[in-house]
Amino acid sequence: MTTDITQNRHAPVRFDTKIAVVLREDLATWQRLNVTAFLVSGLGTRNPEVVGEPYEDADGTPYLPMFRQPVMVFEATKEVVTAAHRRALSRDLPRSVFTSDLFATGNDRDNRAAVRAVPADGLDLVGMAVYGPRNAVDKVLKGARMHG
Repeated sequence: MTTDITQNRHAPVRFDTKIAVVLREDLATWQRLNVTAFLVSGLGTRNPEVVGEPYEDADGTPYLPMFRQPVMVFEATKEVVTAAHRRALSRDLPRSVFTSDLFATGNDRDNRAAVRAVPADGLDLVGMAVYGPRNAVDKVLKGARMHG
C-alpha cells in the first residue's frame, strides 16, 4: 500500500498528488486572490484527504485545519486555461471553475445559475482548481507557468 506522503523525519515531504490553481494572466490582483480563494474552497469538501489536522497554538487556542500540502498557483492565457479545463474533464479529475460571469453575481445561488446557463465548452473561464495524481495534474496544466 502506498501513502500519499513519503515520510522521513529528515527528508522533505513529497506528495503523490497535487493541488493546483490556474488563473488567467489578465486578471487584476484582487481578482486573482478572490478567484483562488473561491476555487480551492471546494476541494476539501469532495476530497477530505487533502485536509490536515486542526492547528493549536502554545496557549491551546484551536484553529481550523488547512490543506496538508501546498497549493501550486499557475497563470496562463485564456486559451491555455480553456485547454486545461478540457483535459481535466477528459481525465475526470476533481475540479472547480470560476467564470467571468461570477464577478457580477453576489451569492452562491446566482454563481451556480451562471455556470449552469453555459455549456462546458462555452464557459468563459478565468480560473480553475484541480486535484489529482501529480503527473495527471501536470499534464492538465501543460502550457501554464508558475504564478510569479
